[in-house]
Formats: sequence, C-alpha cells, structure tokens
Amino acid sequence: QVQLVESGGGLVQSGGSLRVSCAASGAIFAIFKMGWYRQAPGKERELVATISSGDNTDYADSVKGRFTISRSRDGATNTVYLQMGSLQPEDTAVYSCTAHLTSTDYPGFLEFWGPGTQVTVSS
Repeated sequence: QVQLVESGGGLVQSGGSLRVSCAASGAIFAIFKMGWYRQAPGKERELVATISSGDNTDYADSVKGRFTISRSRDGATNTVYLQMGSLQPEDTAVYSCTAHLTSTDYPGFLEFWGPGTQVTVSS
C-alpha cells in the first residue's frame, strides 16, 4: 500500500507565507514525479507545480515567482514541499499532492493522491 499524507495547511493573511508538505511512503519502488494541485470551491482542479526525480520543476503561471516546490528523501519516505509566498485570497483552495511512481506491490506506472489540505487566505 502507498500513502500520501499532506500537512501544513491553515489560515493566513493576504501577503503572508505558508508551507505545505506531503509525505509519500509505503510500497514504493521509485518515484518519478511529485506535484501539487489545488481546487477552489466551484472551480476545477488545477495544476500548481510539479517536480521530477531530476529536480526539474514546472509551475502554473498564476504562482510563478511566488511558490517554490522542492523535495527530500529520508529513508523510505519521500516528501514534497510547496513554499507559498505573497498569498492572495484567490489562492484559497484545497491543496492535494500527487506522486507518479512504481510500486513493489502493484504492476505498471501508477499515480497516487493525498486527501488534501485546506489553505485559506484572508483579505
């Protein structure tokens, strides 16, 4: 089994900063890419940022220059971070992480999702 668990969401004032984390663990053989998506009420889910195993990053235009994605590995746990700065009310959403990986338990290339963490930016 593979688990993705987000943490670090919360309430922040406009212009503030927040960091969310996502720890991936379990029956993981290799991770190729991790990323963050967000979904605001009444809106479609959108890609925020991704990072590859080679540390290549990609960002949505709306967050370029304000958000930074990074990753780390500690033993069997792979963690992806999203450092968010200059937050605005329009950044309010549920932020979910995703991992593209191969598993020791399941065949093929797989994508797993975390349950999400709420980020609320007050004006």
